[in-house]
Amino acid sequence: MAKKITIDDLAIMVQKGFEETAKKADIDKRFDEVDKRFDRIENILLKQHSDRIEKLELEMMRLKEALVIK
Repeated sequence: MAKKITIDDLAIMVQKGFEETAKKADIDKRFDEVDKRFDRIENILLKQHSDRIEKLELEMMRLKEALVIK
């Protein structure tokens, strides 16, 4: 025999569905924030490496000039 669902039962099920959807939206928002932080960290690291490479290239050029290497 099939269980009859009352309007109250249906309201409770709908409310639970909304709560789960809100939780998922909150989790998605948090992941978006984490992604933004990782992007900022990545950009900082890339900039630092680029600066170091440029500095090394300049130092190598000066060293070649000092040693008269072409």
